[in-house]
Amino acid sequence: MPSVGKQSARRALDLALVFPGLLLLAPVLAAVAVLVKLTSPGPVLYVQERVGRFGIPFRVFKFRSMHVGSDRSGALVTGGGDPRVTTIGRWLRRTKLDELPQIWNVLRGEMSLVGPRPEVPRYVAHYTDTQRRVLAVRPGITDPATLAFRDEEARLAAVPLADREVFYLKEILPQKLEINLAHLEQGIGADLRVLWRTVAALLSPGA
Repeated sequence: MPSVGKQSARRALDLALVFPGLLLLAPVLAAVAVLVKLTSPGPVLYVQERVGRFGIPFRVFKFRSMHVGSDRSGALVTGGGDPRVTTIGRWLRRTKLDELPQIWNVLRGEMSLVGPRPEVPRYVAHYTDTQRRVLAVRPGITDPATLAFRDEEARLAAVPLADREVFYLKEILPQKLEINLAHLEQGIGADLRVLWRTVAALLSPGA
């Protein structure tokens, strides 16, 4: 389990980067909000319950990328070409700009910039005792597993619709958790490398 010192250092890094980051990203956040509002009916933000540090649930914020009510039909995972995703939503998901509102979760102390991506309670219920160790830290906006699975939607699209959730739980999620468990043992330097790789990926979403 990561030490208290590591957790304090991560929180200090979050706060040091989030405030200037907000100033830089404010125009982007405003532009994306307008695009979402103008291109499909419904709210700009999508709010969903996820499982946070110590297994405590919290509400995560994202720019809405699906048609209103789509989360109540079909699997909780989406593959490429999913008809529930809006036209602008496909672009937001590809570029990961839909995750930007989670900066608010970071400010509230519910998330970190770098940490295991938070899952929905239904999926966390499948964690083994070892895998639940990822809940010892704040979940993050990005993590090494997200970078390793940048093609996740394409992988899911290759699986029949009825089997996608099972495929995610049995094939993709265990690999993600293994990657993130290994990352937990590393320090702030590893977090900075993940942030740098994330920025590079955002600047070349098609790479």
